[in-house]
Amino acid sequence: MSKPYEGRHRGAQTRARSARPGGSGRPKGVVVARAVGRPALTAGFALAVVATTAAGYQAKGADAGHAGFTVSAEAVEQANELADTQIENDARLASARNQANVSRAAAQEKSRRDAAVAAAAAAKARQEAAARAARAKERAALEKKRQAVLDRAREDPKAVARLLMADYGWGEGEFGCLNNLWIGESNWNYKATNSSSGAYGIAQALPASKMASAGADWRDNPATQIKWGLGYIKSSYGSPCNAWSFWQSKSPHWY
Repeated sequence: MSKPYEGRHRGAQTRARSARPGGSGRPKGVVVARAVGRPALTAGFALAVVATTAAGYQAKGADAGHAGFTVSAEAVEQANELADTQIENDARLASARNQANVSRAAAQEKSRRDAAVAAAAAAKARQEAAARAARAKERAALEKKRQAVLDRAREDPKAVARLLMADYGWGEGEFGCLNNLWIGESNWNYKATNSSSGAYGIAQALPASKMASAGADWRDNPATQIKWGLGYIKSSYGSPCNAWSFWQSKSPHWY
Protein backbone atom coordinates (compact mmCIF):
# COMPACT_ATOMS: atom_id res chain seq x y z
CA MET A 1 0.00 0.00 0.00
CA SER A 2 1.42 3.41 -1.02
CA LYS A 3 2.39 6.05 1.53
CA PRO A 4 0.03 9.05 1.82
CA TYR A 5 1.27 12.25 0.07
CA GLU A 6 2.74 14.68 2.59
CA GLY A 7 3.73 17.54 0.31
CA ARG A 8 7.09 18.30 -1.26
CA HIS A 9 8.68 19.97 1.75
CA ARG A 10 6.69 18.57 4.63
CA GLY A 11 9.04 15.80 5.44
CA ALA A 12 12.04 18.11 5.51
CA GLN A 13 10.22 20.56 7.71
CA THR A 14 9.16 17.81 10.13
CA ARG A 15 12.71 16.56 10.34
CA ALA A 16 14.02 20.03 10.94
CA ARG A 17 11.57 20.62 13.79
CA SER A 18 12.32 17.25 15.39
CA ALA A 19 16.04 17.96 15.25
CA ARG A 20 15.68 21.13 17.30
CA PRO A 21 15.28 21.04 21.10
CA GLY A 22 11.63 20.98 22.05
CA GLY A 23 10.64 20.02 18.55
CA SER A 24 9.03 23.35 17.95
CA GLY A 25 9.24 24.99 14.53
CA ARG A 26 10.45 28.52 13.67
CA PRO A 27 7.88 31.29 13.44
CA LYS A 28 6.46 31.85 10.04
CA GLY A 29 8.65 34.03 7.83
CA VAL A 30 12.00 33.00 9.41
CA VAL A 31 12.78 30.68 6.53
CA VAL A 32 12.03 33.45 4.08
CA ALA A 33 14.28 35.91 5.87
CA ARG A 34 17.18 33.46 6.04
CA ALA A 35 16.76 32.46 2.41
CA VAL A 36 16.73 36.05 1.23
CA GLY A 37 19.84 36.84 3.23
CA ARG A 38 19.47 40.69 3.10
CA PRO A 39 17.06 43.28 4.53
CA ALA A 40 14.01 44.24 2.55
CA LEU A 41 15.28 47.68 1.55
CA THR A 42 12.29 48.94 -0.36
CA ALA A 43 8.60 48.40 -0.71
CA GLY A 44 9.25 47.19 -4.23
CA PHE A 45 11.58 44.52 -2.88
CA ALA A 46 9.00 43.25 -0.38
CA LEU A 47 6.31 43.12 -3.01
CA ALA A 48 8.67 41.28 -5.36
CA VAL A 49 9.45 38.68 -2.72
CA VAL A 50 5.81 38.12 -1.84
CA ALA A 51 4.65 38.00 -5.44
CA THR A 52 7.40 35.67 -6.60
CA THR A 53 7.04 33.37 -3.61
CA ALA A 54 3.29 33.22 -3.89
CA ALA A 55 3.52 32.43 -7.56
CA GLY A 56 6.05 29.68 -6.94
CA TYR A 57 4.00 28.26 -4.16
CA GLN A 58 0.80 28.18 -6.15
CA ALA A 59 2.61 26.57 -9.07
CA LYS A 60 3.70 23.71 -6.87
CA GLY A 61 0.12 22.94 -5.95
CA ALA A 62 0.49 22.91 -2.16
CA ASP A 63 -2.57 21.66 -0.33
CA ALA A 64 -4.78 24.17 1.52
CA GLY A 65 -3.88 22.78 4.90
CA HIS A 66 -0.15 23.42 4.51
CA ALA A 67 0.92 26.08 7.08
CA GLY A 68 4.26 27.31 5.65
CA PHE A 69 6.55 27.19 2.65
CA THR A 70 10.16 27.95 1.68
CA VAL A 71 11.33 30.28 -1.11
CA SER A 72 13.30 28.77 -3.95
CA ALA A 73 16.76 30.09 -4.85
CA GLU A 74 15.40 31.19 -8.21
CA ALA A 75 12.70 33.26 -6.52
CA VAL A 76 15.23 34.85 -4.16
CA GLU A 77 17.51 35.70 -7.10
CA GLN A 78 14.62 37.26 -9.00
CA ALA A 79 13.60 39.28 -5.93
CA ASN A 80 17.17 40.46 -5.43
CA GLU A 81 17.41 41.52 -9.08
CA LEU A 82 14.15 43.43 -8.78
CA ALA A 83 15.38 45.11 -5.58
CA ASP A 84 18.69 46.06 -7.19
CA THR A 85 16.86 47.43 -10.21
CA GLN A 86 14.60 49.46 -7.90
CA ILE A 87 17.64 50.84 -6.05
CA GLU A 88 19.36 51.77 -9.31
CA ASN A 89 16.18 53.43 -10.61
CA ASP A 90 15.81 55.37 -7.39
CA ALA A 91 19.45 56.48 -7.58
CA ARG A 92 19.06 57.58 -11.19
CA LEU A 93 15.89 59.46 -10.32
CA ALA A 94 17.60 61.19 -7.39
CA SER A 95 20.56 62.10 -9.60
CA ALA A 96 18.27 63.46 -12.31
CA ARG A 97 16.38 65.52 -9.75
CA ASN A 98 19.64 66.85 -8.34
CA GLN A 99 20.88 67.80 -11.81
CA ALA A 100 17.54 69.47 -12.57
CA ASN A 101 17.79 71.45 -9.32
CA VAL A 102 21.36 72.49 -10.12
CA SER A 103 20.38 73.53 -13.65
CA ARG A 104 17.37 75.44 -12.37
CA ALA A 105 19.48 77.23 -9.74
CA ALA A 106 22.09 78.12 -12.37
CA ALA A 107 19.39 79.44 -14.71
CA GLN A 108 17.87 81.49 -11.90
CA GLU A 109 21.28 82.93 -10.99
CA LYS A 110 21.98 83.78 -14.62
CA SER A 111 18.60 85.46 -14.89
CA ARG A 112 19.34 87.43 -11.72
CA ARG A 113 22.74 88.55 -13.05
CA ASP A 114 21.28 89.43 -16.44
CA ALA A 115 18.53 91.43 -14.76
CA ALA A 116 21.09 93.25 -12.61
CA VAL A 117 23.22 94.07 -15.67
CA ALA A 118 20.17 95.25 -17.58
CA ALA A 119 19.04 97.39 -14.64
CA ALA A 120 22.50 98.94 -14.33
CA ALA A 121 22.62 99.63 -18.07
CA ALA A 122 19.16 101.17 -17.95
CA ALA A 123 20.14 103.35 -14.98
CA LYS A 124 23.30 104.47 -16.78
CA ALA A 125 21.31 105.22 -19.93
CA ARG A 126 18.86 107.30 -17.90
CA GLN A 127 21.71 109.21 -16.28
CA GLU A 128 23.37 109.87 -19.64
CA ALA A 129 20.04 110.95 -21.14
CA ALA A 130 19.45 113.28 -18.20
CA ALA A 131 22.97 114.71 -18.57
CA ARG A 132 22.44 115.25 -22.31
CA ALA A 133 19.11 116.91 -21.65
CA ALA A 134 20.72 119.16 -19.03
CA ARG A 135 23.53 120.12 -21.43
CA ALA A 136 21.05 120.77 -24.22
CA LYS A 137 18.98 122.92 -21.90
CA GLU A 138 22.09 124.84 -20.86
CA ARG A 139 23.15 125.34 -24.47
CA ALA A 140 19.66 126.52 -25.36
CA ALA A 141 19.74 129.02 -22.51
CA LEU A 142 23.17 130.30 -23.56
CA GLU A 143 22.10 130.57 -27.18
CA LYS A 144 19.02 132.47 -26.15
CA LYS A 145 21.16 134.85 -24.11
CA ARG A 146 23.65 135.15 -26.95
CA GLN A 147 20.94 135.93 -29.44
CA ALA A 148 19.50 138.59 -27.13
CA VAL A 149 22.91 140.31 -27.05
CA LEU A 150 23.26 140.11 -30.83
CA ASP A 151 19.79 141.51 -31.31
CA ARG A 152 20.85 144.59 -29.34
CA ALA A 153 24.07 145.11 -31.30
CA ARG A 154 23.17 148.63 -32.36
CA GLU A 155 22.41 149.70 -28.80
CA ASP A 156 25.43 147.96 -27.20
CA PRO A 157 28.11 146.88 -29.74
CA LYS A 158 30.68 146.46 -26.95
CA ALA A 159 28.57 143.73 -25.33
CA VAL A 160 28.59 141.97 -28.70
CA ALA A 161 32.38 142.22 -28.87
CA ARG A 162 32.75 140.76 -25.34
CA LEU A 163 30.45 137.91 -26.31
CA LEU A 164 32.20 137.07 -29.58
CA MET A 165 35.77 137.37 -28.28
CA ALA A 166 35.38 134.02 -26.51
CA ASP A 167 34.82 132.39 -29.92
CA TYR A 168 38.40 133.34 -30.81
CA GLY A 169 39.91 132.19 -27.54
CA TRP A 170 40.36 135.59 -25.93
CA GLY A 171 39.44 136.45 -22.38
CA GLU A 172 38.24 139.66 -20.80
CA GLY A 173 41.84 140.86 -20.46
CA GLU A 174 41.99 141.50 -24.22
CA PHE A 175 38.89 143.67 -24.29
CA GLY A 176 40.65 146.80 -23.04
CA CYS A 177 43.02 146.72 -26.03
CA LEU A 178 40.15 146.08 -28.44
CA ASN A 179 38.15 148.92 -26.94
CA ASN A 180 41.04 151.36 -27.33
CA LEU A 181 41.71 150.19 -30.90
CA TRP A 182 38.14 150.60 -32.13
CA ILE A 183 37.57 153.83 -30.28
CA GLY A 184 40.53 155.16 -32.23
CA GLU A 185 39.22 153.76 -35.51
CA SER A 186 35.46 154.47 -35.41
CA ASN A 187 34.39 155.11 -31.83
CA TRP A 188 32.26 151.95 -32.24
CA ASN A 189 30.08 153.56 -34.91
CA TYR A 190 28.87 150.94 -37.39
CA LYS A 191 28.22 153.67 -39.98
CA ALA A 192 31.60 155.39 -39.64
CA THR A 193 33.20 156.15 -43.04
CA ASN A 194 36.72 157.42 -43.80
CA SER A 195 36.20 160.10 -46.40
CA SER A 196 39.70 159.83 -47.82
CA SER A 197 40.19 156.03 -47.93
CA GLY A 198 36.66 154.68 -47.97
CA ALA A 199 37.23 152.47 -44.89
CA TYR A 200 33.88 151.62 -43.33
CA GLY A 201 32.28 150.45 -40.12
CA ILE A 202 33.41 149.76 -36.55
CA ALA A 203 36.57 147.93 -37.63
CA GLN A 204 37.18 150.32 -40.61
CA ALA A 205 37.46 147.61 -43.24
CA LEU A 206 39.24 148.62 -46.43
CA PRO A 207 37.70 148.07 -48.82
CA ALA A 208 34.41 147.90 -46.98
CA SER A 209 33.15 145.03 -49.12
CA LYS A 210 35.58 142.68 -47.35
CA MET A 211 33.04 142.41 -44.53
CA ALA A 212 30.65 140.56 -46.85
CA SER A 213 32.55 137.38 -45.92
CA ALA A 214 30.99 137.66 -42.43
CA GLY A 215 27.45 138.35 -43.64
CA ALA A 216 25.41 140.04 -46.31
CA ASP A 217 24.13 142.61 -43.78
CA TRP A 218 27.63 144.05 -43.13
CA ARG A 219 26.54 147.62 -44.00
CA ASP A 220 24.07 148.05 -41.13
CA ASN A 221 24.64 145.21 -38.65
CA PRO A 222 27.28 145.94 -35.97
CA ALA A 223 27.43 142.27 -35.00
CA THR A 224 28.50 141.28 -38.55
CA GLN A 225 31.14 144.04 -38.61
CA ILE A 226 32.51 142.99 -35.20
CA LYS A 227 32.68 139.35 -36.27
CA TRP A 228 34.67 140.30 -39.35
CA GLY A 229 36.92 142.67 -37.37
CA LEU A 230 37.78 140.01 -34.76
CA GLY A 231 38.61 137.52 -37.52
CA TYR A 232 40.87 140.06 -39.20
CA ILE A 233 42.74 140.75 -35.93
CA LYS A 234 43.12 137.01 -35.26
CA SER A 235 44.63 136.27 -38.66
CA SER A 236 46.80 139.43 -38.88
CA TYR A 237 48.00 140.06 -35.31
CA GLY A 238 46.95 137.13 -33.15
CA SER A 239 45.21 139.18 -30.48
CA PRO A 240 43.63 142.61 -29.87
CA CYS A 241 46.52 143.73 -27.68
CA ASN A 242 49.01 142.94 -30.46
CA ALA A 243 46.85 144.90 -32.92
CA TRP A 244 46.60 147.81 -30.47
CA SER A 245 50.38 147.90 -30.08
CA PHE A 246 50.85 147.93 -33.84
CA TRP A 247 48.23 150.69 -34.24
CA GLN A 248 50.01 152.86 -31.71
CA SER A 249 53.32 152.41 -33.51
CA LYS A 250 51.99 153.91 -36.74
CA SER A 251 51.45 157.55 -37.55
CA PRO A 252 48.98 158.14 -38.87
CA HIS A 253 47.47 155.21 -37.02
CA TRP A 254 46.30 152.13 -38.86
CA TYR A 255 46.36 148.37 -38.42
